[in-house]
Amino acid sequence: MSSNSEVGHAKNVANLQKLIEQVSVYTLYNPPVKNLQISELQSLYTTAVAKLAEVEEKRTANKNAITQRQITFEKLKPICTRIISLLDVLALPEGTLNHAKTLNRSIQGKSKKPKPAENPDSGQPATGSQISTSRQSYTQQAENFGILLQLLATIPSYKPNEDDLKLSSLTPYQASLVSATQPVDQTEAELNVRLIERNQILYAEETGLYIIAQNVKKYVKSIYGATSAEYAKVLSIKFKMVPK
Repeated sequence: MSSNSEVGHAKNVANLQKLIEQVSVYTLYNPPVKNLQISELQSLYTTAVAKLAEVEEKRTANKNAITQRQITFEKLKPICTRIISLLDVLALPEGTLNHAKTLNRSIQGKSKKPKPAENPDSGQPATGSQISTSRQSYTQQAENFGILLQLLATIPSYKPNEDDLKLSSLTPYQASLVSATQPVDQTEAELNVRLIERNQILYAEETGLYIIAQNVKKYVKSIYGATSAEYAKVLSIKFKMVPK
């Protein structure tokens, strides 16, 4: 959701307060409809302000979880590159090495290079033959890394001297990758609930802030007239249907 939309939601709520302050000084303002009464408008404003705050709280929690996940995954691709470089010198069976390299390509987000096509002008292999598969999820990366570790466990000669390449270090790291995705999903779900609630309060048909504000203006128009200064004042207070 864009920041412009968020500003728009907050502007609608702020303008409701302006509208309340304006109609509160109109001596003829005495609507027969309950949700247009001053006390009801003030209650709506309080609820809307609280809901905006809840949305931002959940949005911040989701952003923090996303940031933490990014930090956790930062060393995944470099460490996989190092693992493959080590496997390359262990004289492994071709099938085992190819399996490891396929898993690494999936983690890195690139597919196997196809056979280079010749440039018709030069007779040389064409450039740019490596295909990106960038639409990879964090979950898939963690799963593929787990499969890679299972493969490493079957290779007797995989005995790195570097501590961070040892299975005793890689296994808990893989577990941390899996667990890092859970808070993102949880906080996103909680944020989505708050967004639905906010949109209901602000834009629901008949009962949303936007519709109520329009009805307040119509009522002022009905009691003071379309050419009155009173109506002109409330008309100038703008409300918009903001993309949700």
